[in-house]
Amino acid sequence: MKVAIFGVWHVHATDYTKAAMKENEVIGFYERDDALAAAFLEKHAIPRFSTPEDLLASEAEGVIVCSATCDHAEDIIRIANAKKHIFTEKVLALTSDDCARIERAIAENGVRFTISLVHKYRAARMAVKQIADSGELGRINYVRFRNCHSGSTAGWLPPHFYNQRECGGGAMIDLGAHGMYLIHWLLGMPVSAASTFTVCCQNPDTVATNKDMVEDNAVTVMNFEDGAIAINETGFVSGGSPVVFEAHGELGSVRMENERVYKRSKATDGKSVEVELGDALPSPIQQFLDGKPLPGCGIEEAKALTRMMEMAYRA
Repeated sequence: MKVAIFGVWHVHATDYTKAAMKENEVIGFYERDDALAAAFLEKHAIPRFSTPEDLLASEAEGVIVCSATCDHAEDIIRIANAKKHIFTEKVLALTSDDCARIERAIAENGVRFTISLVHKYRAARMAVKQIADSGELGRINYVRFRNCHSGSTAGWLPPHFYNQRECGGGAMIDLGAHGMYLIHWLLGMPVSAASTFTVCCQNPDTVATNKDMVEDNAVTVMNFEDGAIAINETGFVSGGSPVVFEAHGELGSVRMENERVYKRSKATDGKSVEVELGDALPSPIQQFLDGKPLPGCGIEEAKALTRMMEMAYRA
């Protein structure tokens, strides 16, 4: 597949470009911001399209969308109308209304759509899901996901990741997206949410001048129709914090810390036992490039993620 890159605003644009260049032809990229384009060109010797229209009129069959989140709706609709397959960084859009517009454009033009919900295809997360779904733990009544890094305190996140207009928020809508879609994967859609968002990093040398506009330390608590509770913890201010994914039920529990998974249930005689992991599945970007989409990273999941973020920020 011939591929083009639409926007290099997101920090993962380079990762997706490298993945595409392994077995596909990347014919060019478009980025409206000259500084971002120049930085991207230092890493990749790829032609730059002068306008979006040039990219859309090109021979690219698929387009990787890494533009600012606030621009996703208009960008993706234009790409769909140009009959090109779409891979996008999460989140899909900032509102459910925009997601519905995107969904219509995709359906009307018959193009493939993939969103980057990467954690669903990693072996340790898949093991937690399998055990939670197996019935071994009984009815699941509590799920927790914690995923944090030190992007603010260590100063490596780009300044535009603190721009509320472009991002739609801070740590929760960016890094916290992983927890939202994993919780949805296990429990479905919550009925209500309560959030605590704070600005924790105060080091002026490592943050943008508009840092106080978005949260860098965040927790959202959700409850579900059947009484289950889920907690999504995230932030840009925690160095060395392990990634934790756990599910607890009436008969037992399963817990992942980084890439190791342990369970405790009647089947293990009440003892904590390490779970043998299976193979990971291809990442969403690889699924897109191979033309072999797997369940779990399509338009329905993308819409659900945006809806959960709307709940988290309204709360």
